[in-house]
Amino acid sequence: MIKNQNIPLVVDLDGTLTPTDTLVESVINIIKQSPINLLRLPFWLLLGRAGFKEKIVTQSSIDTELLPYHEPLLDYLRKEKAKGRQIILATAAHQSIAQAVANHIGLFDQVLATVGNHNLKGATKLQAIQKNVGNSFIYAGDSRADIPIWKAANAAILVNVSPNTEKIVKQHTPIEYQFQDNDANLGSWLCALRIHQWLKNLLLFVPLLTAFSFFDIDKLISIILAFLAFSLAASATYIGNDIWDLENDRAHPRKRFRPFASGRLSIQKGLIVSAFLLVMALSLAPMVSNGFTLMLLLYLALTSTYSWALKEYILIDVLMLSLLYTLRILSGSVAIDVPTSSWLFAFSVFIFLSLALVKRCAELVSLEQNGMTATRGRDYRVTDLTVLWPLGVGAALSSVVVFGLFIHAPETQNLYHTPHLLWLATIGLIYWLARLWVKTSRGEMHDDPVIYAARDRGSRITIICIVTVILAAHFLTVDIPL
Repeated sequence: MIKNQNIPLVVDLDGTLTPTDTLVESVINIIKQSPINLLRLPFWLLLGRAGFKEKIVTQSSIDTELLPYHEPLLDYLRKEKAKGRQIILATAAHQSIAQAVANHIGLFDQVLATVGNHNLKGATKLQAIQKNVGNSFIYAGDSRADIPIWKAANAAILVNVSPNTEKIVKQHTPIEYQFQDNDANLGSWLCALRIHQWLKNLLLFVPLLTAFSFFDIDKLISIILAFLAFSLAASATYIGNDIWDLENDRAHPRKRFRPFASGRLSIQKGLIVSAFLLVMALSLAPMVSNGFTLMLLLYLALTSTYSWALKEYILIDVLMLSLLYTLRILSGSVAIDVPTSSWLFAFSVFIFLSLALVKRCAELVSLEQNGMTATRGRDYRVTDLTVLWPLGVGAALSSVVVFGLFIHAPETQNLYHTPHLLWLATIGLIYWLARLWVKTSRGEMHDDPVIYAARDRGSRITIICIVTVILAAHFLTVDIPL
């Protein structure tokens, strides 16, 4: 490591000071404002790179206070600033974004950025640095495009550069400091894909269970393919939703640590992976059936509508979430070609409405514990808990009532050898749902109750007992005097 205390330090923005790309985030923001802007982007590109950036910033702005920043680099800059070193921000980002970042950070003596028709990148940035700073400077960057600047610099600061770029820079320029994170690993991608959320898609197996067809190999293969298709499609939508909701996630006490919100994964790579997963899902779906393919397309349409618009409306969002849960069960029925019981449909609507309200109440309780009063990007306030509590508990009890009525339905008497055993399942259901709501009130609930149930030992035992009772009621003949 080489020290050059009296030489000005020039710092890049995108990918260096912040791990994200401010231009890409600005483009996403203008598409969120009006999807018609997506059609305008090709015409704005005709204005040239600088003109395109100028057009984008006039249409949208990003909250630089919420941007993720490279904290180790920032700590280094603060120490160098305290020693009296001059620090300059030089970036291809538009001047308005660069200045907002500089105002927020409060470290920079000068800001060099794209303005008008002057796009400050590569050789153009080097000219601007030499003109405004001089020929003696240290440059902190991250990409291959910065190589001409590093070659002209007295020394280099490398921030998460690729091995090839690192090798080239070291051949021409001494290294003052190097930062290399390992955050963008397999764990980050698994988190972004939300593999744990695939548990929700086990709901596709419910019709197989309720029809007691799990020994039918053809149906079993069909439902496994359906599960894979749904899971890949869901992961694609999760990535899209996280990218779409960046600023809202960054303002959330827990969601700000998500891979895209925190900048551990790049938006561009996320979009590529999301598209790949979607193609894979739509390739698997026809192997199940055309009807299942239509159900998967319906799921994609509804979940996209939810992510882009409906989740911003109070109660509409929880109703949509309960519908998406129920749609998984209906899709499972279509996949194995068995009719969906009206009792199962009614039960699903109520229990999943309750679980959706658990999710929202858990978020509000978390916000309350962090001293916040309202969600960002959703029309909910902490004071709404007084209404959401009874609504959620009422929906849970309604699902229990439907299950109780189902026990005495004629089709139940025909399908189960000992239907009265199902009352034991009812007791387990009451306990499990009540437990979820108690945990929510204590602030111990995960953002998603389905994931919580999978991780919580008490929930797992209860669910296993419920399933065991249902199987016993179907296969066993027990004389119960009632």
